[in-house]
Amino acid sequence: MALQEIVEQTVTGLGYDLVEIERSAGGLLRITIDLPWTQPALGAVAVEQFVNVEDCEKVTRQLQFALEVDGVEYKRLEVSSPGIDRPLRHVQDFERFVGHVVDLTLKAPIGAAASGSVNANRKKFRGTLEKVLAADGVVGWQIVWSDAPEVKPGQKVSKKRVPPPLQAMGFALDELREARLAPIVSFKGRGTPGDAVAGSGDLA
Repeated sequence: MALQEIVEQTVTGLGYDLVEIERSAGGLLRITIDLPWTQPALGAVAVEQFVNVEDCEKVTRQLQFALEVDGVEYKRLEVSSPGIDRPLRHVQDFERFVGHVVDLTLKAPIGAAASGSVNANRKKFRGTLEKVLAADGVVGWQIVWSDAPEVKPGQKVSKKRVPPPLQAMGFALDELREARLAPIVSFKGRGTPGDAVAGSGDLA
């Protein structure tokens, strides 16, 4: 059985979502998990829940057994919660993080779709993720950003300065090479409780 399949079956079987699998130098196998997300009812306030150390330890124990049964070689197993730069891979991820600032990398340059001050060779964008509903009911996605220079801490901004206009770019998920939450530290949002992580140590 392939590594992806073993890990996914184990993680989802315990009631978690598999976010990412990484193999690093030195034999480290890093598995990122999250709690399942369901779209809140209309008008309801979404309450974020976070993976804790106990969750990571439970998944670690089960994964150690499953990987050993299938003869998967690794030196160290690490199970952790998503960081502030959580990858977005599935439609549900994009639904969940509408309104958040994201980093997108396109597979190909924006090209002929470029407009205004956007460079036609540009592939990377940072902006607010928005969901767009077309007249025919088809759901689409766009990123909205401003090319205003970042204001440094303590820097004074003139009230008379006219900010650059907002720009928007629609995209399809299959046009993306990578999408992640922008690693912006916030004491109000995701990541505040601290990222949970459990390591299994070296494999005997």
